[in-house]
Amino acid sequence: MSARAAETAAAVHTAVVLTHTHPDQTSAALRDAVAAAERASCALAATSDELSKHGEAARGIEALDDLSEPPDLCLVLGGDGTILNALRLYAGAGVPVFGVNFGTVGFLAAVEREALADGLARAFSGDFDVMPLPGLRPKIDTARPIALNDVSFIRRPHGRVAELSYRLGGHEVGHVRCDGLVAATPAGSTGYNLANQGPILAWGVEGYVVSFIAPHTLTARALVVAADDVLHVGNAAGREAVDVVLDGEYVGELGSGEEIEIGCRDGVGRLAQLPVSNFYRRIRDKFGLLAH
Repeated sequence: MSARAAETAAAVHTAVVLTHTHPDQTSAALRDAVAAAERASCALAATSDELSKHGEAARGIEALDDLSEPPDLCLVLGGDGTILNALRLYAGAGVPVFGVNFGTVGFLAAVEREALADGLARAFSGDFDVMPLPGLRPKIDTARPIALNDVSFIRRPHGRVAELSYRLGGHEVGHVRCDGLVAATPAGSTGYNLANQGPILAWGVEGYVVSFIAPHTLTARALVVAADDVLHVGNAAGREAVDVVLDGEYVGELGSGEEIEIGCRDGVGRLAQLPVSNFYRRIRDKFGLLAH
């Protein structure tokens, strides 16, 4: 873990729990979370959708549909998608998100499901570090215009090849026929950007990366951008609209001849991690050796 992640957690008295879309995989863990929260004298709450999803397993959890009052902690029983949803939900609110991996990769999770009991005890006692995460904020009309992982511009199925460009510092840097473009934070550099063979940015790096999806050229390269540099992504005139996706969620479109501005903001998200966590060990464990 980088030096920038060495913030310690505050006391946890209230927590909101989120789970992924497969309640059969997390209901038993939810019962354990209720018991662990009770032992720690922590009030555990969830939305009515979560409560109905889990039925009897959610007994003892307070119903809370108004999330405007931030809790001390957000506990996630799920994968990276659910953790990202929690990070976006509490973006800018200072709420640490503690993930227990019930997904496939779980790169953002604090603990694996096999360490559930220890993880819950640490979560509700505040025995974890908090790592500030940067976010990308596009100028688009949507309820949550923030991405903790990536902002993606993707051509629609069966549509023509897109023609996208991007500018930095007022100068065009890339202009390529492609299937799309991804702007990714360091946390998101191991997601869609990695699939595009873009570089991995270690957590704590002050910057973000721009990469093309399936570029129709031999010269297109991903570019690491300084955090203060504002990105403008444009769709060529006469081309079909492309979808705009924030952390996997469709939020709108970039029409023909239009342009969107994207800025990087520091400390938008708060990710809980155990003190022994190390980014480079995580890379090795989740993705294997970079060269062998």
